[in-house]
Amino acid sequence: MSDDIRLAFAHPSERAAATAQAGPLDRISLRDHVVEVEIGAFQSERGTTQRVCFNVVVEVQPVGTPIEDDVDRILSYDRVTEAIAHELAEERLNLLETLAERIAERILAEPQAVRAFVRIEKLDRGPGALGVEIVRERSRVWQPPQDDDRPHPRLVFLSNAAIASDNLTGWIDQLERDGRPLILCVGAPDVAAPQSGHRLTQRRIDLLAIEQTAWVLAARDHRCVVTATRTELDWAMKHRRISVWAPSKIVLDAVDGPSAHPADAVALAAWFATHFAAQEMLVIGGDLPDSPGVPLRAVPVTQADL
Repeated sequence: MSDDIRLAFAHPSERAAATAQAGPLDRISLRDHVVEVEIGAFQSERGTTQRVCFNVVVEVQPVGTPIEDDVDRILSYDRVTEAIAHELAEERLNLLETLAERIAERILAEPQAVRAFVRIEKLDRGPGALGVEIVRERSRVWQPPQDDDRPHPRLVFLSNAAIASDNLTGWIDQLERDGRPLILCVGAPDVAAPQSGHRLTQRRIDLLAIEQTAWVLAARDHRCVVTATRTELDWAMKHRRISVWAPSKIVLDAVDGPSAHPADAVALAAWFATHFAAQEMLVIGGDLPDSPGVPLRAVPVTQADL
């Protein structure tokens, strides 16, 4: 077996040693850290957990002065396990590649970290371990914005009567002039959705019904763009674009998902408002939900001025 092949299957610590850069670097490692998690792109991987194994090596700058047995002066192992736990709790993911990238980014946000080797393997998908390994350098990794840097949008729920109202364009004009990041939420059409008789598939059907209304709203005003992912929503908010939330992906991928049923679209929007740290939630043509966690205001469909 060639050295290249041997290193490909060796522990990341051996690969780190073999590809060490000039200058002394210390290494910390996490071996065979196994977590039960729901992950995967296949439908058979939804609604169930599987064992996932993490092996991580972090190259760090040596501490220039005596450590003095002070844990605050080093990059602790806990920071590695916390990075894994944080990304697993953030949202349900389809790809190990995405999870590995996010873990590496979070680790490399630590001041001491220089390079990160992240190997993740699924242990229950076959007779062997199926996985991915990545190497990332601090200087070449995009650093995600901290929570304080994220926009805090104004969220507006539009009932079906509000969408059909002659006041719709005027409301959007007023909301656009406000200048704050804006996300619009809607409910399902005023027709009965198909019934599957199965809880998980019915949830998908009901969420897709809401997305039908989102496209109806987008057709009524070209400024309203249907968006489904956090990345799209973050981009739209930063560029002062108006988004219409298509809920399926974010709801189905949420680790701690909403208790609200999709049929209660206002409560679902309130969960989303809290999830996205909205500044406030305005409900046009609907009842206010209980304890949404954000400031609330209701406006009747007959009221033209917001």
